[in-house]
Amino acid sequence: MAVRKQEAEEGAAEIGGQRQLVASELKELWTMAAPITAMNCLVYLRAMVSVVCLGRLGPLELAGGALSIGFTNITGYSVLFGLASGLEPLCSQAYGSRNWDLISLSLQRAILLLLFAAIPIAFLWVHLGPILVALGQDPAITASAATYCLHSLPDLLTNALLQPLRVFLRSQGITRPMAACTAAAVLFHIPLNVLLVFVLRLGVPGVALAAVITNLNMAVFLLVYLRASCACELTWRGWSPRAALCGLTPVLRLALPSCLGVCLEWWWYEIMTVLAGYLPDPTTAVAATSVLIQTTSLMYTVPMSLAACVSTRVGNELGAGRPKRAKTAALVALGCSAAIGVLNVAWTTLLRSQWARVFTADAAVLRLSSAALPLVGLCELGNCPQTTGCGVLRGTARPSVGARINLLSFYLIGTPVAVGLAFRLRFGFGGLWYGLLTAQAVCVALILAVVLLRTDWEVEALRAKKLTASTDVEVVADRSNAEEKSRLINSPDD
Repeated sequence: MAVRKQEAEEGAAEIGGQRQLVASELKELWTMAAPITAMNCLVYLRAMVSVVCLGRLGPLELAGGALSIGFTNITGYSVLFGLASGLEPLCSQAYGSRNWDLISLSLQRAILLLLFAAIPIAFLWVHLGPILVALGQDPAITASAATYCLHSLPDLLTNALLQPLRVFLRSQGITRPMAACTAAAVLFHIPLNVLLVFVLRLGVPGVALAAVITNLNMAVFLLVYLRASCACELTWRGWSPRAALCGLTPVLRLALPSCLGVCLEWWWYEIMTVLAGYLPDPTTAVAATSVLIQTTSLMYTVPMSLAACVSTRVGNELGAGRPKRAKTAALVALGCSAAIGVLNVAWTTLLRSQWARVFTADAAVLRLSSAALPLVGLCELGNCPQTTGCGVLRGTARPSVGARINLLSFYLIGTPVAVGLAFRLRFGFGGLWYGLLTAQAVCVALILAVVLLRTDWEVEALRAKKLTASTDVEVVADRSNAEEKSRLINSPDD
């Protein structure tokens, strides 16, 4: 009897400890994620202000600006954002293992990598006009798009600094200052647009320059904060160009698959817009697609923030040699993402008609977009855990797994299903979104299988120890997978 009572007490204590651990992780996660979500919403608002200003200039300017924004997203911003994501496992795991030199050097290497990548991107942007004309685009729209793109060129340099800097700060849990600096920059964005576009009458170049200056302000405000607060006294060791150039390989190994995974997903939405243009009523279909993609972009701000923060939490804990805490962080984040997905299904279903009216008053566009909004919500039910799972994979320095899953799900399965349903089986506009739903379902199933069933957290902690070359971190592990753990500890560096 006494033994049973003792066992019951031990079980209750263990459950209580688990609850406390989960509560602690929830607090840790959302303390980081809430400011990042606010920051992402502000960045979304900045983009919306630019689109509104283009619309005020006229339909030609709006069409040209929208075309240019799509082109710059595909060829530039998605690439830079993806490459910077490769910095996440290095910085977060190095921070957990207290390898301050590696964090500093990794930031410098990422900045150099993005600057190198900006060169071919700039070449593409300069030649946007001839490229679009060769693709059969309207010359007047092409001229407007080329003008916007040319005046956006300085933004490549700003993003080469801003994107790695955000990862660098986030890996240390410094998120509130990022949100505050973004808010200050976006606050200036509206008067900047009014001044450049309507007072100085710069037109399309004014809209592009306002976006460039706003991003530059974000970077400057962050640098001023860091200088004034000394928040990164330990992790910033000064510029070391020679050391940074000599050690680009580890960053490249993580940055390239991270970039591929991001680009494969981002580009698929642009492909959806192109496919919508081949439907029987292309004007209505493309307009409805634009409404749905804007809605998806807004909903994406939360799981994107969650993914970034769980990547940091998992990386920090693995770097510190605490695999059980890393696993808890992953499970808590995935649970939150599932709840967010359910909320997205609910509001896109219940408010589909009202939400579509925010974007348009056209009856045909309203009919298409409101009919497809519940499908978009279902897609987010998969997209939220999928995006968060990709964050877990980045935190464990396995971005190539996510890239392969995205390639299979979106291009080898989702695209054929979308094309077959929309055009072969004549499902029309809805067929495209059923294709996306199929891709998301496959993607989330595979990513969850990898994260939940195919991840040995103790092995990942040993891999983190090897990645950060940490010798003073003791991994809390059991005796399972002894051969793999021994190989990771004793194998020479790649």
